[in-house]
Amino acid sequence: MKVAILGGTGRFGSALARRLTEAGVEVTIGSRDPERAAAAAADTGAARGLSNEDSVQDADLVVMACEASSALSMVADLATPIGETPVLSVASQLRIENGAAVPGDDPLSLAEQMQHLLRGPVVAGLHSLAAKSLAAGKADGDALVCGDDETAKETALELAQHLVSGRALDAGPLASARALEGMTAVIVNLNRRYRGHAGLRVEGL
Repeated sequence: MKVAILGGTGRFGSALARRLTEAGVEVTIGSRDPERAAAAAADTGAARGLSNEDSVQDADLVVMACEASSALSMVADLATPIGETPVLSVASQLRIENGAAVPGDDPLSLAEQMQHLLRGPVVAGLHSLAAKSLAAGKADGDALVCGDDETAKETALELAQHLVSGRALDAGPLASARALEGMTAVIVNLNRRYRGHAGLRVEGL
């Protein structure tokens, strides 16, 4: 599998690149600054670091690991080079209210909004995985992935299985991303309250 990680110079993106590279996945790190991308690739062991536009060429899956605030504008700018390549959205739109993280105001998930901008399928997942946990190794717990395109979802599930000690689980259609992204707020609040790095494990399956 060839994976392009956009936002790969950030904490989550670089941890993701390191874990996938260790698993034998061919990773290209993308950034607005190709020099930063090359440095991050050297640090994580990724195959290469390139500009965002160049990084998506020949990728089997594009992972949008940038900050939620810049994700939609980046997707809009890269819609043509991404083409019909599947995209995995891992970010969540959150806001801080009375000192706590709460879901964003838009009724659609960030992943659904991306789908309106792209020709290829968008899937969503990995929202329960913390950058610090991934930086240390496989994250404890399970990873949830949702999407409407079954082939794209299977690709994302294969990627997700490299990242967790538990299972990569199919969480249904892309509309489920609203719940997955909202769950990020719950995890953020748990981590703040208990000073931990909470994950998620599904029981009974």
